[in-house]
Amino acid sequence: MITEFDFFIIAFIDMLIACVLFVIFGQVTVRRLRKKPETRDHLGLEFASGWDILNVAQVLAIPRSWSKRMERSPLAALNAKSDVIFQYTNRFDKILGCIFFWSFASSGTLLILLVILSRLGVWAE
Repeated sequence: MITEFDFFIIAFIDMLIACVLFVIFGQVTVRRLRKKPETRDHLGLEFASGWDILNVAQVLAIPRSWSKRMERSPLAALNAKSDVIFQYTNRFDKILGCIFFWSFASSGTLLILLVILSRLGVWAE
């Protein structure tokens, strides 16, 4: 049986991996995309510094049909343009973005699930 501490350690390690990949993906891929005039304006709205890193990783990680659907929505300005991102990224960028995005998403999901399960009393002390 997995304990609450074990669950937390798994989520924490996943979060650390996501943080390291955030820096690597930002420096390797998004930095290059920011420098190109053709891609600079297509990285999505940046609420906070580095938000465009998440936008680009999301485009590379989710199915293209989902990206296209989000680009047709009223909130399209929030997301990166998938056609432009795929045109200016290579296979390594796509793999790195996919690993980063799903690590980031899973760490957040695991931490939220940890709080919910803890509040429900799944782990008795």
